[in-house]
Amino acid sequence: MKTYSISEAANELNLTAYALRYYDKEGLIPFVERTASGTRRFKEADLDALKIIECIKSTGMPIKEIKHFIDWCLEGDATLQQRYEMFVERKARVEAQMEEMKKTLEIIEHKCSYYKTALEAGTEDIHKNPKLEFPQY
Repeated sequence: MKTYSISEAANELNLTAYALRYYDKEGLIPFVERTASGTRRFKEADLDALKIIECIKSTGMPIKEIKHFIDWCLEGDATLQQRYEMFVERKARVEAQMEEMKKTLEIIEHKCSYYKTALEAGTEDIHKNPKLEFPQY
């Protein structure tokens, strides 16, 4: 079975070894085995678990809550409901974030069009509205 050093695991996950050490210190990777000398050895399953940790972290979940998830995983089937509810809640948050990002993208697309048209005309005057008393930003 292939194992990875901390630097190899970090490289595979596009993280830093420092981040993995921090996760270990915070109790997020208690499943990672160590050699007799204390060196961490990551297995493929550990990397998969870290991908899940990175995924839920990217949704804005605090480390403390991720730790609860890891604890639930270690407890086994008795916590399936909590884990399910956590992912349902995360899904709702991501969907709301996506809606906000869609609105942001619409504004950015509008401004790209605005400036492209102004550049082609060589002036913003083509966008001026005499009813507006403030500049178009």
